[in-house]
Amino acid sequence: MTTTTFVTNPKIAIIGAGGFVFPFRLIGDILSFPALRESTLCLMDIDPERLKPVADASEELVAHHGFGTTVQRTTDRREALAGADVVIITFQVGGVASYRHDVEIPRKYGIDQTVGDTLGPGGVFRFLRSVDAYDEIADDARELCPDATFINYANPMAMATAYLNAKGLNAVGLCHSVQGTTRMLARTLGVPYEEVSYRCAGINHQSWILEFRHGQEDLYPRLHEVMGERHQRGRGAAQLAGDDGDHSEAAEEVSSYEGGNEQVRTAIMAHFGKFQTESSHHASEYLPYFRKDAATVEEYIPQRWDYYEICGAHDEQGDIAGQLEKMKEQLTASVEYGAMIVNSLVTGTPSVVYGNTPNRGVLIENLPADACVEVPCLVDSRGVQPTAVGALPPQLAALNRTNINVQTLAVEAALHGDREHMFHAVALDPLTGAKLTLEEIRAMTDELVAAHGDMLPERLRGGAG
Repeated sequence: MTTTTFVTNPKIAIIGAGGFVFPFRLIGDILSFPALRESTLCLMDIDPERLKPVADASEELVAHHGFGTTVQRTTDRREALAGADVVIITFQVGGVASYRHDVEIPRKYGIDQTVGDTLGPGGVFRFLRSVDAYDEIADDARELCPDATFINYANPMAMATAYLNAKGLNAVGLCHSVQGTTRMLARTLGVPYEEVSYRCAGINHQSWILEFRHGQEDLYPRLHEVMGERHQRGRGAAQLAGDDGDHSEAAEEVSSYEGGNEQVRTAIMAHFGKFQTESSHHASEYLPYFRKDAATVEEYIPQRWDYYEICGAHDEQGDIAGQLEKMKEQLTASVEYGAMIVNSLVTGTPSVVYGNTPNRGVLIENLPADACVEVPCLVDSRGVQPTAVGALPPQLAALNRTNINVQTLAVEAALHGDREHMFHAVALDPLTGAKLTLEEIRAMTDELVAAHGDMLPERLRGGAG
């Protein structure tokens, strides 16, 4: 088969290369493809101390394998973007210090977000404090690399990717929810993953596994049976734990095996028909059913997992030395899609990924035109090409729209400097609306605005009203 070449030795810029673990793993993915080993990797971060261990490890990895890769390091965004063929965004503006406000202020008002990076008050403000950085990148990119493909890994995925595209960039957002969940379900059912076929569509962190098959067998009947049994067992174990929050041995046993702590997603599947692609911890934040009070949380999520606490406790850059040694021994790609996209762009070798992209009323017919949707995408030398999936089952589209309301209003606030839309985005969050009055939501939004201060775009400071 003849393939066309996108560019011989691409320049791949990683903006936010000093981040926790992920950027270096991504570099390993890139170098696992032979066609990308003559690339220029331009690693950019505003903090040279955070950038240094990643860049040093990357240079050592390249030297160890004898590749012709050029590794550059810079704190200058324009230098990184100049002439880039692919730009990968991996940063979080404000770090853990700002993330603290996203989590702790809503908790004062009774909104307990287990992660708070995708939807709700945490997701809205994580996005809004990143807007100035996105504006600067977009302004520079239109001048310095107007034809570049942008790959966004930053959360909140739907808001960030929608905004980058609205600012004129050719951006696709990537997550690992689809490949992670389908692998988990294949293991749960005892089916070899390479023999499974599936089709998913929806929005990031709330995409739906529409088909899940092993050859000609529809795996959904077995999935309902197996996950339903575990769901009932998990609820029973949670009830045995009592109201004091002290998990019984039965609850610990349930949460310890594959798929056991998935009561939220299993309940969603039981009542709405399909399994969603993000974990039960995340999924519990996006709907009004699972975090109403401490007892309900305990029933559906018997083992607490708090991402803010995890972020506050770990070494910010993780075990880069350990990762380096593993990659020296064996350089293989992870399940992430980013390097696969770059390889397809460069070699023309087709691949299929699940990407986040503007809907424009075509890809998923019964979701809004201005939504950012997650759909299968063909990738080759012509770029990332989203495919149309038609209409979702109406109940699934309805669930998605409750989340899209928040996402599109936050993007509107950023695009037009509309402070009221900040409030509207938070007020329309399903969990927030189930817990708080409008007056309480207004007060919480104003407190978040004040806490983030000049991290927010100037056009959005000074309160939500």
